[in-house]
Amino acid sequence: MTRRIAVFTGTRAEYGLLYWLMKDIAAHPALELELIVSGMHLSPEFGSTWREIVADGFTIDERVEILLSSDTPVGIAKSTGLATMGCAEALDRLRPDAIVILGDRFEALAAAQAALILRIPVVHLHGGEATEGAIDDSIRHAITKMASLHFTATEPYRRRVIQMGEADDTVFDVGALGIDHLHRSAAMPMAEVCESLNFHLRPPYFLATYHPVTAGEEDAVATTDAMLDALDGYPEHQVVLTYPNADTGGRAIIPLLIDYVRRHPDRAVAVPSLGFRRYLTVLRNAAAVVGNSSSGIIEAPSFGVPTIDIGGRQRGRIAAASVIHCDVDRDSISEALGRALSPEFAEAARRVDNPYGTGDAAARIVEIIADRPLPTLKRFCDLEFSS
Repeated sequence: MTRRIAVFTGTRAEYGLLYWLMKDIAAHPALELELIVSGMHLSPEFGSTWREIVADGFTIDERVEILLSSDTPVGIAKSTGLATMGCAEALDRLRPDAIVILGDRFEALAAAQAALILRIPVVHLHGGEATEGAIDDSIRHAITKMASLHFTATEPYRRRVIQMGEADDTVFDVGALGIDHLHRSAAMPMAEVCESLNFHLRPPYFLATYHPVTAGEEDAVATTDAMLDALDGYPEHQVVLTYPNADTGGRAIIPLLIDYVRRHPDRAVAVPSLGFRRYLTVLRNAAAVVGNSSSGIIEAPSFGVPTIDIGGRQRGRIAAASVIHCDVDRDSISEALGRALSPEFAEAARRVDNPYGTGDAAARIVEIIADRPLPTLKRFCDLEFSS
């Protein structure tokens, strides 16, 4: 009997991670893919990236509109409510055998809540991680407790999910899905990247993305200004800037990026979304990844590209030796850039081992969800403590 597996995606980055898993679900003889698209994908402000999903050959079964024009905490809370209602209606129409949810964003929380109440098993990806600078940290753990099956990116994360009361035979360390692209995705030729960006991109250049820190006191505007000022200290390097996520305070960053490009038209370009094929090419050839995107922690080490991780958003994640953590002021960022660009560090970065796996996560996940029971009810498993 064919199992209908719904996959939920609400952001460009998340879709890039899910791509090969979706392909493998669609290709498996015992599985049928159903796709729920929401969040930033449906917003022109963030690039209407649903078009990329369709261009990749996927059929969108349900579209859930949730974004409001506000990115205040109240606005995001209201969007979460709209997402819960929309996902409930979508899931009631589809009635899949399970829903796959990746990560830790408010859209993902809404989808998990709706599925839990509708008694649709949740398959959770990338649980057990820690990002101390974002409310995503709490959301991720909440989704873990709603999920019946768990796929983590490292063994320490697997142990952490078990520590949260999940049965050890429902938690699997498969590595990070983003690494699958290294072995399975064809990079876009650089000439095609330049043409699509309408910008002559050439090494050396930085790939920079800064997202608001939603837990803590890190000022998104001040930190973005500091990052851009630090990048100015390396005028021989071009800069590819990507827009922030639709988090609280994110919209305040976008005008800073646009103004930076206006002041440096031959040196900088800003895009709402690169899409994963362009992103892979730009990342592979970058001198360094700068900002606080999880991609700098998870994918960049596999390319041997140094990462400058700014501030607290990714604090708590396991990181390779190619990742340099720094504070949010200009001097700290500049110092980190200088270290990353040193011949010694650049050479060491090319030889690091990535703790997030070897690139076979999607196939391992599909094999398990095709064969295992997918219960909605579960028990809390206490850890045994010695007295």
